Amino acid sequence: MIVYGTKINSDIEFPLDLSHETEVRYEVELSSNIPTELKNSIICGLYLYWTHDRKVYLYSDRVFEGSEVGQPWCYEVQDIVKFYWIGGERTIYYELDKKGDADLLGFWFIHLFLPLYMVLENMYDFLHAGAVEVDDKPIFFIAPSMGGKSTMTDYFIKQGHPLISDDKVPTFIKDGKFMAVGSHPYHRPYRKFEELGYRVDNFTTNFKPIHAFYELEGVEGDAKITIEEIKGFSKFDVLLPNYLYMFSWLKPQQLKYLSKMLNSIRVFHVKVPWDMERLAAMHEVICEHSRSIK
Repeated sequence: MIVYGTKINSDIEFPLDLSHETEVRYEVELSSNIPTELKNSIICGLYLYWTHDRKVYLYSDRVFEGSEVGQPWCYEVQDIVKFYWIGGERTIYYELDKKGDADLLGFWFIHLFLPLYMVLENMYDFLHAGAVEVDDKPIFFIAPSMGGKSTMTDYFIKQGHPLISDDKVPTFIKDGKFMAVGSHPYHRPYRKFEELGYRVDNFTTNFKPIHAFYELEGVEGDAKITIEEIKGFSKFDVLLPNYLYMFSWLKPQQLKYLSKMLNSIRVFHVKVPWDMERLAAMHEVICEHSRSIK
């Protein structure tokens, strides 16, 4: 299977349709044969976050001051699965816990573990956004939780626009351009715990330069639809909270990356009426605006 532009060679079959053919940048092994010395080297860690009604922990053999080649890691989803890996290597090991199964392994591996692993391994920088293509050009929808980005992404998909990402978008620089990478062909317009959602047939197949960012603001249903450009340092206020996994030791390089990104890609503020009947008008306005950007 291919997710996040990465071919995954696994010793377990996931109950998902990930048969799409997309561009590949990396290759990773997923194995249940965990080296004993790797498990025994994990001695300290921290509570990372609570999500999908589960506690998640991150462990290593040292206090977290960086991510180094040869450093052992463990990502634990309480009662479900533990993932192990060694910094700089492209093999990930898994161990199912008492409540774990192939469905839950697939969800946690694809939706939450891989983005964290890829950040720590310096493979991608991730943005929390929905992303689709308009005329083969990636546009990103950014909004706070329950702010409308999933609804907007869902509507664009249903109008025939290729999906890039439902929630977490990998990015990297190629030839001076910031590229968007397709995550996986599943979309969750209505958030359910530990589900990737429904499969989208029209999924992006290649890495493409990011065209524009659209920050969504919900307004009254009868309000006018407006799009205004955000300039200067205010662009940081939009994107910085949506930059995933800003560990303290990664912050300097991430801020530098984000600064370069915002110097080359335009950011716009969109007032989105809270009225499902006006989604067609929103779609038309955003598409017309995207096409006007040079």
